[in-house]
Amino acid sequence: MAQLKNKKSTMWAQLNFSIQPNSDIKATYKSTLLICLPLLLVACGFEQYIAKPMDTKAIALKIEAKNPESPQFQQFLINNGFSPEHLPVKQWDVNALTYCALFFHPSLDVARAQWRVAETATLAAAIKPTPSINSYIAHSDNANDDISPFAFGLSIDVPIDLANKRDIRIENAKHLSQIAKLEIAQTAWQLRNLVAQSLYEVQFNQQQIKLLTQEQSFRQQVVAIYQKRVDLGAASNIELSTVKLQLQISTAELNAAQQNKLVLLSKLASHLGLPLSKVETMPLLQDAYNTSTENSLSSTQIKPEDINRSALLNRLDIRIALERYATAEAKLKLEIAKQYPDITISPGYAYEFGNQVWSLGLSSLLTLLNKNKLAIAEAKQLREVEAAQFEALQSKVLAEASAANAKLMQAEQALAQQQKLYAHQQHNTQRMAQRLAAGEIDRLELTFSKLEDVIAEKNIVLAHFQLKTAINQLENMLQQPINTLITKGHLY
Repeated sequence: MAQLKNKKSTMWAQLNFSIQPNSDIKATYKSTLLICLPLLLVACGFEQYIAKPMDTKAIALKIEAKNPESPQFQQFLINNGFSPEHLPVKQWDVNALTYCALFFHPSLDVARAQWRVAETATLAAAIKPTPSINSYIAHSDNANDDISPFAFGLSIDVPIDLANKRDIRIENAKHLSQIAKLEIAQTAWQLRNLVAQSLYEVQFNQQQIKLLTQEQSFRQQVVAIYQKRVDLGAASNIELSTVKLQLQISTAELNAAQQNKLVLLSKLASHLGLPLSKVETMPLLQDAYNTSTENSLSSTQIKPEDINRSALLNRLDIRIALERYATAEAKLKLEIAKQYPDITISPGYAYEFGNQVWSLGLSSLLTLLNKNKLAIAEAKQLREVEAAQFEALQSKVLAEASAANAKLMQAEQALAQQQKLYAHQQHNTQRMAQRLAAGEIDRLELTFSKLEDVIAEKNIVLAHFQLKTAINQLENMLQQPINTLITKGHLY
């Protein structure tokens, strides 16, 4: 056993002697370790990929769970100026429905996500060029036995931006981030416009159902009167068939309006980002139109110059176009700055077969030969394109402003005319009622007069809806509530 231990000790001694490195190898190992150790430490901070698969069932349940009476939404309303005493909302008007869309509609989440991407790109643009490290190790066959067989080299490349290229990239990224931020506001305004128009359509549908129900009732009375006259031989079947046909038309219109109610509510639910079942339980604001001529909406006037000025100052697409032009300016500045090439400084150290060598390198691109002329010319043309598009957009906005204002004035005049006709028809119905009481006419004539009242009121409801649509179109063109421009009265 002792002989075996001595033999093993002798073998380990021979083995340790055979792999004992010389001083050059030790120095190489130490240098390599000093390089690799920081890299290993940095690698500990790497982020790991985490899969995030889409759960379609969970998303569907999330959509169905949206509720305008949830505590989160109530707090959102309080944060935006709603009084806690008036919550939950008793009547959903345009303002409350707009906040509902801003909270629940997914298109705003998309716009916000795009803005966060742009913000991250701004931070990425501010990162300075990253230095790089180069190294090598070599071993020769040491044929002459008079030099070290090992060689080792290490150099660091430090890139340096010239002509403020980094600042220009940051400027460009900030403009792109501002565009994404303005697109959030534009998406919000588009939702407001769609919600308002959908609410007006629902209100108009409710008024149609109410008046068509009254019309159907009066036409049924007319049919009953003619049926009695036909039975007594005081009227012909042709007259009875005519009033029956009118009753069928009125009934068909009523059925169509009732069936359209669910379609309009579905449209409103889509713009709100809520399930239809929730919208059906929401008490929507009833349309409170005025049939009197004294309170006609045509008394309000807006100066065209105020409309043009507001459109040019408040339109979000104009502000986005200005940011796009600024982006084109930044791109041109960057291409001009690229005429001055970046440089890379490369200090290095080499141990080559027993010799130690220090070095300092300098490298750059030869852009001085063409001075980046083609890229600069392209950037100038892009800037001209953005300028032309901005001018075209301004011309389009002014034309749309004039057209929207003209439609508003036309809608106001039409409503005022229908109000006068309705007032005249009401006066005529009162006179017919007095004549019936005096025995000068029969009930059929008074029923026809009441039927004419309903038809006149239907025309007022239609004119009022057209006026509100014109107001909404003007607001959408201005991208601003119209009551901020009004110094006298209110349009609605």
